[in-house]
Amino acid sequence: MVAVQLRELTAMKKIVPNPPLPDTKERAFSRCDAGHPPLFTVNPGVSAHDALVHVAQYLRGAYDCGYKALEHLDETGKSLFWSNLNAVEMAEGLVEALLDGIESQPVS
Repeated sequence: MVAVQLRELTAMKKIVPNPPLPDTKERAFSRCDAGHPPLFTVNPGVSAHDALVHVAQYLRGAYDCGYKALEHLDETGKSLFWSNLNAVEMAEGLVEALLDGIESQPVS
């Protein structure tokens, strides 16, 4: 009896859809520390999906560029830089997984 009720509960359709992901807000950035305001700004109103697509592309570029940089480092530098490349690759994996989840949702 309990198993049947549990199966019925898990088979129920969700009535309230997930809320849409928020758009970006304006945010200035740069790490120049040259005594002037930041040079760059994320524009407001970009969809979360589009922003994540760009993040994935930036992370892929950072990984590819870093991989090329390994050719120019000594052994100590290479081992340290591999840690950075692993962090970039993990971040890219998370972003790609989020995009997979977003893109697998039915279009409403």
